[in-house]
Amino acid sequence: MKLYNISLALLLGLGTLTSCNESMDLVNPNEQTTGTFGFNPNDLEESVIAAYNHIRMEGSYARVGYMIDVCRGDEAWNSSQVWYMPFDDLNAPVTSDITWWPWREWYYTINVCNFVISRCGTDDSQLSEQMRRIKGQVLFLRALSYYNLAGYYQNPPLITDYANYSTLDGLYGANSTYDEVLDQVEQDFVEAISLLPTRDAGGEWAGGRATRGAAAGYYARALMQRHKYGEALTVLKDIISQKYGSYKLMPNYGDNFREGAPYENNAESLFEVQFLDYGSQGIDDEWTPVNTSANATQGSAIESNFAPGRYGGWADISASPWLYELFKQERTTKGKLDPRLYWTIGTYETDWEDFEYGNMCYGEQLTLTDTVVTNNVNGGLPIAKFTNMRTGLYDKVVTGLHDGINLRMMRYSDVLLRAAECENEVNGPTQQAIDWINQVRERAGLADLNLADFPTADRLFEQIANVERPKEFGCEFGRGLDLIRWGFFYDAGRMAQLKEHGTFRRSLHRAKEPVRYADIANDPELKSSYDNYMPGHEFLPIVQTLTNKNPNLKGNSANESSDNSVYFTQQGWTVRPVVDLSK
Repeated sequence: MKLYNISLALLLGLGTLTSCNESMDLVNPNEQTTGTFGFNPNDLEESVIAAYNHIRMEGSYARVGYMIDVCRGDEAWNSSQVWYMPFDDLNAPVTSDITWWPWREWYYTINVCNFVISRCGTDDSQLSEQMRRIKGQVLFLRALSYYNLAGYYQNPPLITDYANYSTLDGLYGANSTYDEVLDQVEQDFVEAISLLPTRDAGGEWAGGRATRGAAAGYYARALMQRHKYGEALTVLKDIISQKYGSYKLMPNYGDNFREGAPYENNAESLFEVQFLDYGSQGIDDEWTPVNTSANATQGSAIESNFAPGRYGGWADISASPWLYELFKQERTTKGKLDPRLYWTIGTYETDWEDFEYGNMCYGEQLTLTDTVVTNNVNGGLPIAKFTNMRTGLYDKVVTGLHDGINLRMMRYSDVLLRAAECENEVNGPTQQAIDWINQVRERAGLADLNLADFPTADRLFEQIANVERPKEFGCEFGRGLDLIRWGFFYDAGRMAQLKEHGTFRRSLHRAKEPVRYADIANDPELKSSYDNYMPGHEFLPIVQTLTNKNPNLKGNSANESSDNSVYFTQQGWTVRPVVDLSK
């Protein structure tokens, strides 16, 4: 089910009532106010659609809001060396414009959600089934919004009462703490779980919407962000046991990155952002929330960011050489390359000659001597995920918001690997943790791991964090959030590892060559994304545009370049040491 946008003015009442004469007032249905709109389920259903609409804007998941976290991780780098450079180098200035775009989009979403919640009352037991679903969805979307705001900006203002917008104190709120925001996130997800149907019970309605399983999955993520591994493990086990709906791994990994009804909203997907398929879109690129159009493309710009310049892409983001080499280190039980490499990085490999679409790159069959790089100046390994590079649906990218592939934001494989991580944190390496990991490996055709090879929790964590998760989720949103919760920015050994992982080569002819951080000093083509990192800049700064307008709003650790390792250790959390898995 694809969710279509409607005018924000219709929902939030930017117009006024009109009067024909002294005895009769007529309400313009296209210019309603909060005094006339939202008092029945049909109105609120439209508001729910508006909330979904905001999560597919360029500052949320359609472009910048998605890419910032991809850049913040160690699996990708900014091959344009222009756009996203501050996020790749983790040194975004407080005067940056696009740095606040996610802030803008997620607070738009929160505003709509708070409006709907204000119409639902506080006694959930009195709600009809339709109203339960309405309230459950906006609670999920508000929690998702604050999860992202805390993950990017650390201490954003927490606004949960729609009535507060009528006062300057409410509108110009002060910062909340990281813990206060995540406390609210957890609370909202828990209530959403109690209100939403499972995907199975929701039937056709559930396609493209938040369900109980989505809320449970994100609740576990929020718990893990603050090392509540025991609580998260309970939730993840419940998802695995199908308490919140039926989920399973798709037999073909590639089905998670194709567009069309046979692939999108599939059995593996707990939650995904909906975009219109190629050929069914409008023609207007809807770049900002105020540029609403009934003829909007309703696609994303993810492909434009990833796609090689040779085929019309913006060529902004490339896969890291570390990720490519990680894939090449282990072959399947049949002696082939890991099939996830095919769908993650768009390189020519002899193993792909008779696999899926072959060595396809936008309708062109590549040859052994044909090297495709991301950027026409700086090279780079092209990212294939969430693009039609492999499928050959078209031979040239139409840049802009035209990518029709739904973004699978949480997949069942994430549930399995998170459950294994939590089990390892709570009970140490166990056969149960290994079994959950092996389910994901078996889909890729890799040999099972053996418990005997992981005698310590540190060693199994290294396998999960720096082998299993990168190969399963490489170049997807979420790696930056993982690096923060693991504390990799707060440990010298882990920072050295990040610098190694983040090393890349700016070259049109040597993009596939292995690289070493140790060679940077003597090789001008080499650079590492983490060389410019300063304490506190794992988060984005709260930009000066916002602090200038809101006297109650202060900066965060990125504004002050303050070290968050103090907070991390005060919570009793520790950074697991680097383990050499080759020994």
